[in-house]
Amino acid sequence: MKLGQCHNVMDLRALAQRRLPAPLFHYIDGAADDEWTKANNASAFAKYELMPRYLVDVDEIDLSTSLLGTRISMPVFLSPTGMSRLFHHEKEIAVARAAQRFDILYSLSTIGTSSIEDIAAATAAPKMFQVYILKDRELTKEFVTRSRAAGFQALCLTVDTPLAGNRERDHRTGMVMPPRLTLKSLASFLAHPHWSLHFLRDPDFRLANVMHRVDALGGGAMGLIDYVNSQFDRTVTWDDAAWLAEQWDGPFVIKGLQSADDAKRAVEIGATAVMISNHGGRQLDSAPAPVDCIRPMRDAIGNKLELIVDGGVRRGTDVLKALGLGATACSFGRPYLYALAAGGQAGVERMLGLFRAELERDLALLGCRSVAEISPAHIAAL
Repeated sequence: MKLGQCHNVMDLRALAQRRLPAPLFHYIDGAADDEWTKANNASAFAKYELMPRYLVDVDEIDLSTSLLGTRISMPVFLSPTGMSRLFHHEKEIAVARAAQRFDILYSLSTIGTSSIEDIAAATAAPKMFQVYILKDRELTKEFVTRSRAAGFQALCLTVDTPLAGNRERDHRTGMVMPPRLTLKSLASFLAHPHWSLHFLRDPDFRLANVMHRVDALGGGAMGLIDYVNSQFDRTVTWDDAAWLAEQWDGPFVIKGLQSADDAKRAVEIGATAVMISNHGGRQLDSAPAPVDCIRPMRDAIGNKLELIVDGGVRRGTDVLKALGLGATACSFGRPYLYALAAGGQAGVERMLGLFRAELERDLALLGCRSVAEISPAHIAAL
């Protein structure tokens, strides 16, 4: 299979599985406990139908929308995901450049393998930095200063990770950071020579934004769950979120909320947007699907926040359903990580091209000329 033979996200997933050693593929693909939430994130979209309107002039389609104070070419963007170097040697820079090619927003993670400054130098596209409040609070303040100096448009606080979820696939495959050859994983690494060759040429998997302050990996490989639990602060409260919003004083996103009451609190502390997310099912298994949380949140807050659906988005029709239910935009992580693993920057561009084509086609078939025309009247719940 080649990139040109990939026609949807699941095709890219299949190609990623062929390209990656098993521990790396399952790190992308896995989730917490029984992985019910991960599956439900995607399947929940099937509970909603799209109700088209016909005899509408759809000769010209406008996918563009405003998000976090900037204009993007379509109502999707790339979620923050950790350690992209695990999946391809072009790492986060390849993803950011693909986002620029499609004029959408790219999000860099605190635990990325490219630095804030490297991403700023690589792309002029709109950017958001995703932050955790770590035990080292001075490092959190430093993130604000560096992101502002590098020209990032928005700051995003992830709040659903006081400790790592129970990702059993990682235990079974022996996934550690940085990757290492073991008797358990040797056969899989040998069976994927393209990835393994780049691993031998460039074994630098350090966490670029924290390595000058946090040397968690300096003593050798460690489990990713061990790293999260050693560095993330469980004492974080709404007061800390309010402090961070004040420090940033710009478009401020809270990622990981699912309840309407929490959305109300986000308004109170000065947030600009909420990413409705359960971390791709990687934290609390049995958490609700983000698409099911849109209407309760929108009813509770009105238009006081932008709402971003993060989780389970695999098709253009998923995006249209989310917008019809009241979302401002959608974001995704796994789809572009599959694409990155499948073909680097070219793979991510292939995935974004497929999404753009689906959105243009599906919007026309829905009878809308722009995303602004999508309304609750276009959605029917089963």
